[in-house]
Amino acid sequence: MAAKVLDSYALMAFFEDEPGADIVRDLILKAEETKVSLVMCVVNLGEVWYSIARTNTPEVADQYIGEIRGMAIEIVDVDWQLTRQAAAFKKEGNISYADCFAAALAKMKKAELITGDKEFKSLEGEIKISWI
Repeated sequence: MAAKVLDSYALMAFFEDEPGADIVRDLILKAEETKVSLVMCVVNLGEVWYSIARTNTPEVADQYIGEIRGMAIEIVDVDWQLTRQAAAFKKEGNISYADCFAAALAKMKKAELITGDKEFKSLEGEIKISWI
């Protein structure tokens, strides 16, 4: 089963019903039916938390994270191998360090990155990207 990596952009689109929300919703449903494997780096989960906490409250952000943890999304902790790959991506281009972790996870798992964040354009030759 091919893995798909969600970045914070994808989950925020889902929660805020922005363009691409239907694609993410469909992937989450497929993951719950074990038809697709969804993964996300804990660093990118932190991005989701602070995005929600900034516009709402930390308590609301905690509720969203609880929801995400209840979904069929594997949250991957950071180790040196993942950090080293993220740092290598950061060294090469204009991409946020947090986004580098999503890209590194996609590369390490030979997975497709699900995003709408144009920052990832510079990595199209390095990883497979599915644009929402």
